[in-house]
Amino acid sequence: MADTVTPLPRVTAVAHRGDPYLARENTLPSIRSALERGADAVEIDVRVTRDGVPVLLHDATLERLWGHDRRLDRIDRAELEELTGGGVPTLREALLTAGAHRVMVDLPGSTDASVRKIVGAVRECGADDRVYYCANAGAMLRVRAADPSAEIALTWNTLAPPRPELLAAVRPRWLNYRFGLVSRELTDRAHRDGLLVSAWTADTKRTMRRLIDRGVDSITTNRIDALRQVLANSPGRGAS
Repeated sequence: MADTVTPLPRVTAVAHRGDPYLARENTLPSIRSALERGADAVEIDVRVTRDGVPVLLHDATLERLWGHDRRLDRIDRAELEELTGGGVPTLREALLTAGAHRVMVDLPGSTDASVRKIVGAVRECGADDRVYYCANAGAMLRVRAADPSAEIALTWNTLAPPRPELLAAVRPRWLNYRFGLVSRELTDRAHRDGLLVSAWTADTKRTMRRLIDRGVDSITTNRIDALRQVLANSPGRGAS
């Protein structure tokens, strides 16, 4: 078992898909807005086009956000630009926009090939030291295979802890839980096992305060302004 982890001195404020209440999610304006309103890090969803370009999109299709019932993996980057008016940025553009800030890259619908493309793009941008990855165990095993030094937040959806064999293979720094699963017992156990705890997606101030009280190290939210207000008024680890 790993040595007991020392919790971070303050809670990391992570903006979920940017600032989606003010700008369309997973776009450059949304990332800029989140950072202007105090995000420590921005979470983005990354998929790969048919011609192998990593771009920001949560869904498998363009229908919900862009009004086109087209699968991303069946269109090229040039066609994507035409369909969305250039609204869907590449991962490279997103990393440049985030500057020196941390970026949490979520990998919905990942494959071995897509993960290699995404990890390669991060490396080409020289962003290895500020990018960390989150998703389920299968996706994170792909990341670990593509980059032995990658920082990983393993998304975990049950109260039962991950098996030691899985932890040994993935080597996460974080366990990433849906906020309703988080208890003081859970965070204490993770810290004893040498892991940090992140929670998603908390959008009410009451939930944010509860998570801080329960010892989380990071909170992901659609309301980065609300989280910054809660952190500013929280003693101890919640203080900036």
